[in-house]
Amino acid sequence: MISFRLPRGRILTIDKPPAVMGILNVTPDSFSDGGVHFDHAKAVHAALQMEADGAAVIDIGGESTRPGAEPIAAQVEIERVLPVIEQIRQRSEIPISIDTRKGAVAQEAIAAGADMINDVSALRYSAGMPAIAARAGVPVVLMHMRGDPATMQEHIQYDDVVSEVRRELTTFRDEAIKAGIDASQILVDPGIGFAKNAEHNLEILARAAELTSIAPLIIGASRKAFIGNLTGRAAGPDRMAGSLAAVVAAHRAGAALVRVHDVRETIDFLKVLNAIAERAL
Repeated sequence: MISFRLPRGRILTIDKPPAVMGILNVTPDSFSDGGVHFDHAKAVHAALQMEADGAAVIDIGGESTRPGAEPIAAQVEIERVLPVIEQIRQRSEIPISIDTRKGAVAQEAIAAGADMINDVSALRYSAGMPAIAARAGVPVVLMHMRGDPATMQEHIQYDDVVSEVRRELTTFRDEAIKAGIDASQILVDPGIGFAKNAEHNLEILARAAELTSIAPLIIGASRKAFIGNLTGRAAGPDRMAGSLAAVVAAHRAGAALVRVHDVRETIDFLKVLNAIAERAL
């Protein structure tokens, strides 16, 4: 069992890892579902449906971090995510993660009711982010990436991708602790598809258990390009079956969370997988 402290005296408890983090991109241009939830009412409805389907956390992002994506202004990002966070919070107590690199966005999101920070830059993009996270006392996801979304695919040279990701994530964790973030509130994400090629992604999934000693692990492989490369499926829901195979790898590694687009199907899949695993003990 894994637990994290949330604002307002709440606790996120994961009894049977991995729990499911549902992806809600409030963007016009995300790689898999850009524009689907750009309308605020549709986004809120989708979040509540994810909760009903069994999601433990909703991860809301207002800026695409697909390969080649350019950054947007913090105010634009705030205007995209805040109304959605506020409306979800009025109707539900489900934990909300704000997927952002920007301290200003994280601060506004937490004030509006968000409970976690999911930062693809591991707190390195925005100078104020470590202090904001430390003051808020919320769980923080540190993701591995080299460069930034616009340049990351120029930085895919590794001798041993898992060893190097483990070393760099350990450094990011230690820097976060030095900034005042409680070690028990830190999670790490190896950054599938972020400054990685298809072979790197598969190697990380095969050896993900080697990363769990750093901090509780999040795996986010849902609908990514390497799945399309292997299956021949176009971006979007047609990659769901391949995404579930990555969930098996996360389960086998002992990941705390899987970050997915297809919440209901992943929940059903994990119910059966856990039932089988319990009988194999």
